[in-house]
Amino acid sequence: MSSEPADGEPVRHHDHGTWLVQFTSRILVVCPRCGGRALVVPRPDLAPPKYFSALLFQPRRLVCAGCGAVAAWTTEERGAGLVGAVPGGTEDPFFRRPLWLQTRCAGRILWAYDEEHVDALAAYVGARLRHRHTSPTMAMFARLPAWMKSADRREEVLAGLAALRTLAGRSAPADRSDAAHERGDRPRHHGSLLFRGGPY
Repeated sequence: MSSEPADGEPVRHHDHGTWLVQFTSRILVVCPRCGGRALVVPRPDLAPPKYFSALLFQPRRLVCAGCGAVAAWTTEERGAGLVGAVPGGTEDPFFRRPLWLQTRCAGRILWAYDEEHVDALAAYVGARLRHRHTSPTMAMFARLPAWMKSADRREEVLAGLAALRTLAGRSAPADRSDAAHERGDRPRHHGSLLFRGGPY
């Protein structure tokens, strides 16, 4: 990936507050039955959510095109509220399956949910100038680990993201990365609740 555009100006990245939750509408995972690539998506009969945060409460389906495995997830109920999933780490936040898109990079594990997530990370990592236009509280890019944001690691991380992009196009159990296994590094639940009257 080129670090400079044709006009010679440094590549710029503008962060307007992208959340990790925005990439949870489609997650590539390791199938629990065959070990190939499976897909986690919202239940198809549901209307698109009005707010990104609602994605963490939507019923999900896990489907494997390779072996036909299917599973369903619904959010836990707590009194009058629904307990939301928590994104982050190398497992999907719903079924807790290892992510399909994982690779070893800079002595760590580089992961992403799907191709769109990979592209968003590559645009950020490849930029020479980064501009933040929002509070870093929930923003995905501000919360990335320091090694991913380091200029010294730029080419190494971009190569890792290119490897993830290649993995996204593969689906057989034999194509599975040796990094794609359970680690138990899923974030602890922060107790987010969606009350039945609406998220706000």
